Amino acid sequence: MRHGARALVIHPDLRQAGRNVTGPGRSPEARLEEACGLALAIDLNIIAAEVVRVSTVKPATLIGGGAVERLHTLIEDEEITVVIVDGAVTPIQQRNLEKAWNAKVIDRTGLILEIFGERARTREGQLQVELAALSYQRSRLVRSWTHLERQRGGYGFLGGPGESQLEIDRRLIDERMVRIKRDLEDVRRTRGLHRRARQRVPYPVVALVGYTNAGKSTLFNRLTRSDVFAKDLLFATLDPTMRRVKLPSGRDIILSDTVGFISDLPTELVAAFRATLEEVLEADLLLHVRDVSHPETEAQKADVQQVLQGLGIDLTAETTEAGRPWLEVLNKIDLLEEEARAQIQAQAQRDTHEVPISAIDGAGCNELLVRIEQVLAHNRLIRRYHLAHDQGAPMSWLYQNGEVLEREDRDEGSDLTVRLAPADVERFTRLHGLLPIVDEAETMPTMATPAQAAAAESRRS
Repeated sequence: MRHGARALVIHPDLRQAGRNVTGPGRSPEARLEEACGLALAIDLNIIAAEVVRVSTVKPATLIGGGAVERLHTLIEDEEITVVIVDGAVTPIQQRNLEKAWNAKVIDRTGLILEIFGERARTREGQLQVELAALSYQRSRLVRSWTHLERQRGGYGFLGGPGESQLEIDRRLIDERMVRIKRDLEDVRRTRGLHRRARQRVPYPVVALVGYTNAGKSTLFNRLTRSDVFAKDLLFATLDPTMRRVKLPSGRDIILSDTVGFISDLPTELVAAFRATLEEVLEADLLLHVRDVSHPETEAQKADVQQVLQGLGIDLTAETTEAGRPWLEVLNKIDLLEEEARAQIQAQAQRDTHEVPISAIDGAGCNELLVRIEQVLAHNRLIRRYHLAHDQGAPMSWLYQNGEVLEREDRDEGSDLTVRLAPADVERFTRLHGLLPIVDEAETMPTMATPAQAAAAESRRS
């Protein structure tokens, strides 16, 4: 699509036709504004934008004939070359509208795919976008264009009319999709190896999730002192990015910035980007970043929760189904009036899951780091280890990656009581082959080597 193309954006309001496509808490005007934001994200020159009321859905054109004629006059007078329809448009409706308006027509799914196609930078992101685009195109081959009905001659083995152009196009798309899925499987295996490598490094992963343009990348840059692309645009970030962050105690974490969500996210994209979202599934803590200054903030929150629930993550419970903790980061409080900001901060005092911040000026970011540390520490286990004097490497590991609560030095070695994340307990055992002596209450013996058990018994006696 040509950058700077003159565009018209319309949102069909189908409520009178008995279809509430705006979603709970959303107005047609807000949806139109969001559609304009999507169009601006690919540098279209928006000449006009309006909500089109639809009392009866027309199978041929979606909107009524009067609206089609009126918009044709506007398109002709303003020399508009692209029309964005913020909704689902069938292939037949798209073809008929393009003929009537003599302009390119793109529906909501096509527009989002166009944005993702421009923003993908990594090999994985590009493959995922292409897979989603091919899936979308394949669904629109049926009687979309007349040339697809032409048939080509067969090879003469069985006779018959041969293969139609439509069948050829569909077969070519299917073959390409198979190749992309195979390539993506290789990417997933590589990502899995990287993830296992990170698990050997004792850093918990904290993932940022949220509605697009909620300020995730700005917060990411603030906390990591990075320069990841962040702009007041929808889908400014597409490919996941990970950086190390130091908490107030000196402990390190890995912060992951992921693609933003949006209402009516195309199913093709949800399926294609599942590999990217696996980073969210593997995170030790989720930060749901919200733009509390946006009038549709509650509806945006519901949209994010809906997508995450499809991945098996419930941000309405105390913890997720997998026991993963989460925090709600109430961003952009700097854009609120004083009274509204005070109300948000008072609300956060009552709800331990909420942390109000401003990623742009840093307000509340230190408090957020403290809360991250508290939540990660709350889920940590207390374990006790006996280390011989020559086991300096395991001792150094425990000091670096855990919180040493107590140390008792003896002639035969040292006893360390340490608070660790569950994953760190496993990592320590895997790296150094040492198991804890007793559990937190020191009443239930844990699995230990015979030598460790004998040493523990002699110390107690």
